[in-house]
Amino acid sequence: MTTAKRGLAVPDLSLVVLIGTTGSGKSTFARRHFLPTQIVSSDVCRGLVADDENDQSATPDAFDVLHYIAGKRLAAGRLTVVDATNVQPQARRSLIELAREHDVLPVAIVLDVPEGVCARRNAERPDRADLPAHVIPRQRRELRRSLKSLEREGFRKVHILRGEEEVAAAEVVTERRYNDLRHLTGPFDIIGDVHGCRSELETLLGRLGYVLRRDPLGRPVDATHPEGRTAVFVGDLVDRGPDSPGVLRLVMGMVASGAALCVPGNHENKLGRYLGGRNVRNTHGLAETIEQLEKEDATDPAFRERMREFIASLVSHYVLDGGALVVCHAGLPEKYHGRTSGRVRSHALYGDTTGETDEFGLPVRYPWAEDYRGRAAVVYGHTPTPRASWLNNTICLDTGCVFGGRMTALRWPERELVDVPAERVWYEPVKPLATEGPGGADGRPLDLKDVHGRRVVETRHMGRVAVKEENAAAALEVMSRFAIDPRLLPYLPPTMAPCATSREPGYLEHPAEAFAAYRADGVREVVCEEKHMGSRAVVLVCRDEEVAGERFGTPEGVSGALYTRTGRPFFDDPAMTERVLRRLRATIGHEGLWEDLDTDWLLLDAELMPWSLKAEGLLRNQYAAVGAAAGAAFPGALAALESAAARGVEVTALLGKQRERASDAAAFTEAYRRYCWPVGDPRRGWPGEERETGRRAVGARGTDGLDGIRLAPFQILAARGRSLAALPHDQQLAMIDRLIEREELDVYANNSICAFTPKYVNRLLAPTRRLVVDTEDEASVAEGVRWWLELTEAGGEGMVVKPLQGLVRKGDGRLVQPGVKCRGREYLRIIYGPEYTRPEHLDRLRERHLGHKRSLALREYALGLEALDRLADGEPLWRVHEAVFGVLALESEPVDPRL
Repeated sequence: MTTAKRGLAVPDLSLVVLIGTTGSGKSTFARRHFLPTQIVSSDVCRGLVADDENDQSATPDAFDVLHYIAGKRLAAGRLTVVDATNVQPQARRSLIELAREHDVLPVAIVLDVPEGVCARRNAERPDRADLPAHVIPRQRRELRRSLKSLEREGFRKVHILRGEEEVAAAEVVTERRYNDLRHLTGPFDIIGDVHGCRSELETLLGRLGYVLRRDPLGRPVDATHPEGRTAVFVGDLVDRGPDSPGVLRLVMGMVASGAALCVPGNHENKLGRYLGGRNVRNTHGLAETIEQLEKEDATDPAFRERMREFIASLVSHYVLDGGALVVCHAGLPEKYHGRTSGRVRSHALYGDTTGETDEFGLPVRYPWAEDYRGRAAVVYGHTPTPRASWLNNTICLDTGCVFGGRMTALRWPERELVDVPAERVWYEPVKPLATEGPGGADGRPLDLKDVHGRRVVETRHMGRVAVKEENAAAALEVMSRFAIDPRLLPYLPPTMAPCATSREPGYLEHPAEAFAAYRADGVREVVCEEKHMGSRAVVLVCRDEEVAGERFGTPEGVSGALYTRTGRPFFDDPAMTERVLRRLRATIGHEGLWEDLDTDWLLLDAELMPWSLKAEGLLRNQYAAVGAAAGAAFPGALAALESAAARGVEVTALLGKQRERASDAAAFTEAYRRYCWPVGDPRRGWPGEERETGRRAVGARGTDGLDGIRLAPFQILAARGRSLAALPHDQQLAMIDRLIEREELDVYANNSICAFTPKYVNRLLAPTRRLVVDTEDEASVAEGVRWWLELTEAGGEGMVVKPLQGLVRKGDGRLVQPGVKCRGREYLRIIYGPEYTRPEHLDRLRERHLGHKRSLALREYALGLEALDRLADGEPLWRVHEAVFGVLALESEPVDPRL
């Protein structure tokens, strides 16, 4: 009689332990059913360490090797089969511990073959012919004693094959783990903690596009999406809210129809134990759920049992979308993804705690997400947070609906958040939903781990932006040694890419290239802004010191910040910074901008002039040295050549060339001198002041030490509660113009009054001239080119061309460059050298590569926008600083500094 085939179920990630006496056929069985690479044999390991597979003295070392290899395979997520006798409990115990260490299921396959068969097989093998007679009987006794205890030892599956026929008829069937749903690719709508808020859940499902189905009593029992999307619930469906049975009825129906997936939360786990007759404490909202269930019993007596079965069927977490997405209740480190053990289930349900309690008596949870660096996005709930935000490719969707917050869903793969407000506070929280801590809401102090090593910052406008470890190290050096207090450093401006290289004779950069590039990107209107002769500056100005202290944690006497694009203070003297802020604050107040923007602080992007104010060392040691050397060398050389020419020596060509070089050197010196003027001289205005205002610089002495210093703001980046970076540039500049006009009125209206005259009479704010160009109108483009030529021929640096709208995307959704610089012919002489305009040099310089610079500019732009969004949302300092630090880190990427 032929024995029927018998399937042996083996999870696709498990530790399979073969058990049987020597000669029972374990190695043959393993070779028949598993890949050679999946098998780790004790005999082979014995041979590795002793050159003899039968050298029993090498057994301890051989098993060390076996456990090491098996551990490495399990850590890598590989099915592993241990081929050894494993008849002794202590041998199996170490393997079960190895499986638990790597959170995989141990599976036992027992080959219970008669003693005589084993003896005959060993006798037929030359290397086993002299096996002592007592070995097989002893192993068989140990095996027989073990058969009834294998499950108690910890094996999750036990397959016992009795006799040769059962062994021969066995067939290993690999099973997909319950949590492995990588074959499901969505799209998904992942919904955060519901906690019995059925009405809000119905509203959220409606916002997401689901169509509800109701029973004859009007209760929602299912919901499907017309586009086939799948809802995924992160658990905590029950407790605290007004209708936990209603929520379960709806979710159970969606899961049953295939419209939803669900993982358990700690509240379902507790409710399941209650429904199973276990003794649990009716706390944290369970009492309310029990009361609601008692009302359900009258209309649907079987509902409790269906609930119990549903909760019992829930799997701790799911791996979805090819492994790119993991959904669980309380979060899950990468090492637990797709694993199966009590430890994994516990972490998925409850998270990990430090063993401490906070001031509210709640457990302090270990911030696993801060250390997460996995490839898969982890979406979870459990810990209420004021708002859902990405952190290291993880996001918590519990936004406290039952506590009066919001119910939030994440659309995947779009990574879009959709939320609805709570209808009321259904349950008073022990801990306030939004708390103040160091650095902001739910904040904590900055930590080295926030910025150390390779980083991936999740941005709303460009997805994930990676920061290399070496770049982070360079930024850390700057940030720790030179930068201002991080609390006053909420933003760093991005680098700016130049326009495409021009082929116009004599020009390396030309505005026609900028207009053409934006036209190709689908941007019709651009604004050309004068590029000022200064240094990029970011200004954080608060309404008063009290606001600065409350919002930004500044010490007494500090009302804001003025810093460079690398985060360094502009002035060594803090008093000078405060003078600038005092002047700016007064003008903002007089113009009523605080009230208009409903804010008590502003963040501005600006240029601070003169350039020599920051770059004096560079001017003295690099540019002035070149000019001085040329001034010393060329007069003598030209005089000698002219004398030789007068004597009839043929030096015409050489003399002409040297005269050209001398002219280039003089142009170089004149170019950088335009960016320098003395400060502190009340008789000195600034280049162009009379031309722009029709007035000469005020002759009376200013007494606040700001004479000659000019600040040209061109964008208001953020105010309390909102980012203004996406505001169109014409609106931005209109607000700036109001400030400039107000300051001019304040200065000139009070220029001759006695004791009540302000302590200053010199102007601080400088206007930014601009021109709007239609890139699809040839006449408008020609006017833009003409305007640029006028600016640069008059000694100006050039202009910045920006889309008129503040935040623009291409047709494929990618960001458009926020601005490109188009620098003048003479200004570029400072950058590329006095003789760069010669044809041979221009031809070489035109081969510059802009791809890396453009990519860098976009990545820094996305990080800057993210920092502003987080700042406006009131996120903790460490979250804002993560994006700011990313900008600084990218600045250390190798790129031609002249671009």
